Amino acid sequence: MSCSNLTMLVSSKPSLSDPSSLSSRSFISPFHIPNSSTSNPPSRSSTSTQIQCSLRDLRERIDSVKNTQKITEAMKLVAAAKVRRAQEAVVNARPFSETLVEVLYSINEQLQTEDVDIPLTKVRPVKKVAIVVVTGDRGLCGGFNNYILKKAEARMRELRQLGIAYTVVSIGKKGNTYFIRRPAIPVDKYFQGSNLPTAKEAQAIADDVFSLFVSEEVDKVELLYTKFVSLVKSNPVIHTLLPLSPKGEICDINGVCVDAAEDEFFRLTTKEGKLTVEREVVRTTTADFSPILQFEQDPVQILDALLPLYLNSQILRALQESLASELAARMTAMSNATDNAVELKKNLSRAYNRQRQAKITGEILEIIAGADALV
Repeated sequence: MSCSNLTMLVSSKPSLSDPSSLSSRSFISPFHIPNSSTSNPPSRSSTSTQIQCSLRDLRERIDSVKNTQKITEAMKLVAAAKVRRAQEAVVNARPFSETLVEVLYSINEQLQTEDVDIPLTKVRPVKKVAIVVVTGDRGLCGGFNNYILKKAEARMRELRQLGIAYTVVSIGKKGNTYFIRRPAIPVDKYFQGSNLPTAKEAQAIADDVFSLFVSEEVDKVELLYTKFVSLVKSNPVIHTLLPLSPKGEICDINGVCVDAAEDEFFRLTTKEGKLTVEREVVRTTTADFSPILQFEQDPVQILDALLPLYLNSQILRALQESLASELAARMTAMSNATDNAVELKKNLSRAYNRQRQAKITGEILEIIAGADALV
């Protein structure tokens, strides 16, 4: 017995006249057997595709979707476990980073009255800007990499309108591939990312940025990365890395503080027999810093020793923030993919049952007709 024609309607835009099409995302409607006598033409927002298939093909398709669902669910749980470790690294390093910035600010305040040349704190007219772009190494994380690259393109467009030259320092495989395919964008150096950012990797980036600024090849260094806000939200921000902020604050180019008021930790638990993720909000407190300090060494020597450490800590923190945002985006994308797989499996199962029932009904009618013919 030949297979019936199955029609799959893929809705590209929800229609107000059809309540079933009101959804936050495109979906695949249930399969149905078309009727040649009464067939409603699809609306403009839907595309109709005729699919020739058999019961065997549908079973194989259902098994394939089940396997895909298992993979996406496993990737979701792996990302949930990794994002907690990444966020713990960010939170644990925050007190040291904030205290270091305050110490640098205090020393810088004391040196304002002295005639001391400190290159990393010198503000000079901006003729060229170095943009450090931090992206991910892998895909399957929604629009995480696209958002940060669009932010970089927008910033470069602003600099071109202002008549300011720029160069890019790319970190991450996705960003490297993007800029390699666009030779018109000047790139100073490419760096490979990793699944676990270390101080050694941050130091290599800091050395390159330090040499660009001290040699006056660039007059300003901007760090563009994705700020981790919550499990479902992350903001691409541009942090002015050099010269050192006179107020000792970590702010973006608009003067808005990019430090988080609170952080979220995520814990894997079980609910109704399935693994789920729970959130807990924490706030890392930093000890109060005394503005009155007496240094045994010369403040210039202390500042020369702490400024490279400041660069290292800020770049390492940006790498950790970006990694946490990437893992959170991958977790959300895999969660959506799992939901889509469940919906698609339901639709395929419904189509399989309908076609199987139609085949059984046809065979019964053939038997009845044959029995009536023998009477």
